[in-house]
Amino acid sequence: MNLPSPPDPRLDRAAIERIIQRAAELQAAEKDLSEGLSEEDLIALGKEVGIPERYLRQALLEERSRADFSAGRGWLSGLLGPHRVAAGRAIARERAEVERDLHRWMSEGELLQVKRRFGRQVTWEAQQGAFATLRRAFRAGGRRYTLARAREVSGQVVELEAGRCFVQLSVDLSHNVVQYLAGALVLLGAGALFSAVGMALGVLLPVAIAPALIAVPAAWAVARSRRRKVEEFQLAAEQVLDRLEHGELELHRPVREPSLGPIARVAEELRRSLGV
Repeated sequence: MNLPSPPDPRLDRAAIERIIQRAAELQAAEKDLSEGLSEEDLIALGKEVGIPERYLRQALLEERSRADFSAGRGWLSGLLGPHRVAAGRAIARERAEVERDLHRWMSEGELLQVKRRFGRQVTWEAQQGAFATLRRAFRAGGRRYTLARAREVSGQVVELEAGRCFVQLSVDLSHNVVQYLAGALVLLGAGALFSAVGMALGVLLPVAIAPALIAVPAAWAVARSRRRKVEEFQLAAEQVLDRLEHGELELHRPVREPSLGPIARVAEELRRSLGV
């Protein structure tokens, strides 16, 4: 007689995640969290349930990235897209090396300059001057310099452990919200005005209201077009992290003689952009 075999004691990944999450919830329920926790209290609580500090700090930084991305959500952000996008990633490299490469890429690869430094965080803004403007206009080196069109870019590199750090980038896009919203409102106003004039002149009603009806989807399309721009900035930030993670920061630029002056440098960039 064959006896039934005992059930397999192994658990799949989904079950493990649910159990760990529930165990953490039960452990946290024993604490008074009504007033929240400080970062150090959170680290201590995580250690009680056996979670290594490096994972807690990474999760904390990722949560801050999500909070930064979701800030300012509402009907306006739902229509036009968020005012800010963020990207973060853990990278298996030394912090000093990552910081050096990040600053170099922001300066040479994105044509940004340092705006402010406070603590471990740095903010950048677009480089000024005719030379930088020409390089962006002609997309020198085949690059789009997307981040240079942002209001500002902020970033920080936090060490998780030896040889491993977390890079967080945040892109402020609040400067063009009014521009897209104003464009949509102008279309709506123009459509309403033409319809009102048509009805005042006694034009047939279907013809008179046509401008207003056409203006509504046109204004919607203008407002929604900003979301595509937001996606471009999100992709650009992620691409910077890709380059940092895989060490692909070669700018593919020939080394120029240091004696070249500004005019010669501009001429060289124009020649390269035009392929002559």
